[in-house]
Amino acid sequence: MSNQQNLEGKKIAILATDGFEQSELVQPRDMLTEQGATVEILSIDDQSSITAWNEGNWGKQISVDAQVSSVAPSDYDALVLPGGQINPDILRTNSDAVSFIKQAHAEPRIKALAAICHGPWLLVESEVAKNSALTSFPSIKTDLINAGATWKDEQVVQDGKLVTSRNPDDIPAFVEKISELIA
Repeated sequence: MSNQQNLEGKKIAILATDGFEQSELVQPRDMLTEQGATVEILSIDDQSSITAWNEGNWGKQISVDAQVSSVAPSDYDALVLPGGQINPDILRTNSDAVSFIKQAHAEPRIKALAAICHGPWLLVESEVAKNSALTSFPSIKTDLINAGATWKDEQVVQDGKLVTSRNPDDIPAFVEKISELIA
């Protein structure tokens, strides 16, 4: 990573459930932790662990730190939404998850609300995509445009506290932008 930030004392939530894209949770978690941040994995349905999707197969099990219904956005400096097709599709039907994302967008302490790949589906569902410049995995471009977003084909797109990227290749730029916003 080109510029490491000092994220000591910063607390970041990653919201995910079964079927998240493994690299899009593991790499940002590890990169942000290396910079000194405390990263918590949030999930739904009382899961104690969630299972990744990795290159066409089920991947690693990741421990869950807290249920999204038991924490507040004001506990965090950033919220990260990994992609994968399955994960955001399940989360967007969960009222606790959608409500948390809406609250995170409105929460002054949260300096970055970041979504990668299919993760921006959650920005559509929580009604924060409208009037925002975003990027995503190409297959959901039309969903974002239909939700009122301006879609850009760029590694990382920042619009206020919203940070979006397209795919795992964009993770270094994605994490760098999140770090910049919360440092």
